[in-house]
Amino acid sequence: MKRYILAHDLGTSGDKATLFSIEDGRLIKSFTSSYGTHYFNNNWAEQDSGDWWVAVREASKAIIAGIDPREIAVISFSGQMMGCLCVDRAGKPLRPALLYCDQRAVEQANRILEKIEPYDFYKITGHRASASYSVEKLMWVRDHEPEIYAKTYKMLHAKDYLNFRLTGVMATEHSDASGTNVLDLRNLSWSERLVGITGIDASKLPDLKKSTDIVGELLPGPAAELGLVAGIPVAAGAGDGLCAGIGVGSVSPGITYNYLGSSSWIATTSTEPIYDDERMRTFVWAHAVPGLYHPCGTMQTAGGAYAWARKTLGTLEHAFAAETGKDSYELMNERADRSPSGANGVVFLPYLMGERTPRWNPDAKGAYLGLTLEHTRDDLIRATLEGISMNLSVILEIFRTRLDIPAITVIGGGAKGKTWRRIMADIYEARIDVPDYLEEATSMGAAIIGGVGSGVFKDFGAAQRFIRITDSVAPDNKTFGTYRNSKKLFNECYDALEPLFPKLGRSAVQEDKK
Repeated sequence: MKRYILAHDLGTSGDKATLFSIEDGRLIKSFTSSYGTHYFNNNWAEQDSGDWWVAVREASKAIIAGIDPREIAVISFSGQMMGCLCVDRAGKPLRPALLYCDQRAVEQANRILEKIEPYDFYKITGHRASASYSVEKLMWVRDHEPEIYAKTYKMLHAKDYLNFRLTGVMATEHSDASGTNVLDLRNLSWSERLVGITGIDASKLPDLKKSTDIVGELLPGPAAELGLVAGIPVAAGAGDGLCAGIGVGSVSPGITYNYLGSSSWIATTSTEPIYDDERMRTFVWAHAVPGLYHPCGTMQTAGGAYAWARKTLGTLEHAFAAETGKDSYELMNERADRSPSGANGVVFLPYLMGERTPRWNPDAKGAYLGLTLEHTRDDLIRATLEGISMNLSVILEIFRTRLDIPAITVIGGGAKGKTWRRIMADIYEARIDVPDYLEEATSMGAAIIGGVGSGVFKDFGAAQRFIRITDSVAPDNKTFGTYRNSKKLFNECYDALEPLFPKLGRSAVQEDKK
């Protein structure tokens, strides 16, 4: 009997290879191989797909050291989403991959909306038309690099390219396909209407599979490069956000999680798409679990805003931590604990890079409001954590119009802080659960997908053998009134400042100097 599942998380900064025990879901070991990103022209971002392969090769060799590769039951990838890699018929990349954060295709997104109402587009895809998505990037290649577009046989996502390198099969699956902006979310097929509107050649879109489908077996050539044995099944896998959901057990309706990294998202699981009909603030992915959906909302700067606060408000804590070896964030959390719920009336708007969900406003700016001579750094630090959490709670309340959400699993670096977890519990009015892993949920989800696809696991209920909750924080109903008032004020502050945001910031100052 096979003993292990080999999972890869092909992220923005590197590939994390992880080896899991089939018997008990235990993480045996992990290894990360890094690669770089080329940022240029203000908001362009590309990666060399050859670097992905080098990283996967290095990480695979490291992870199986001392392990019999014949005991690996399946290989499964999680991968960064919403990218665009153009390959020729032989699978050779024709140019660097455009990443999800690349924003060069604004004109292409606008042209789509000249031919279809934004809400009609949203209902078909579960997403807004945006330069962030794959098809707009492919349209940009067609418009600006026609010789590359003409040679393009297929557009692939990151993990799909790696699957091709392993098996020789070019395909994608429904979760990554729902990040292209041309998938019909309900039918799980390429939308003829949207393909026609974009004007792209439909044949350049890869074949569609389920996340649990086995796309092929590991070929002898790549097996030798990776230090593995030929014939290991390779699952289709899923996009990283969907894998993270599975890794925390969000495999049935209402099970919700909050990832707290530099950016942050809240996502849940539902049997039907949950649309924000009024304002299209949230979006919906096709779930990696067949037949389900994954409503989600992502804010730009969550941990990123707290990191900024550490650099600006926490310089003393940062210096003391450097001298003593203590954690500077924990020192800041101690200061936040000295301020009461509501931060003595200070409101923080966490929009330091514009905002996606729930505002969808690239001009949004950050702000502290309500300051008086009586306020302290303690209040500002606590207000920072509260403002981030209040912004995320707007996303949560959209999902609660359709689902009962009494508990939320929190993962990512931000989940380490007990103070922040207490604040989230009280603002979300939900129990906050913390698993024994904070950074491995994504690769764990990929492992579960591979296990189900290969028949090692009967179904996605196997996720429970991987999940171990180590801490829970129940909400304190004594603070509900305070935070409900604070959340109302938080939204009112944003609404009041929204007309001023385009006039604020460096670009406005530069414009005045012209």
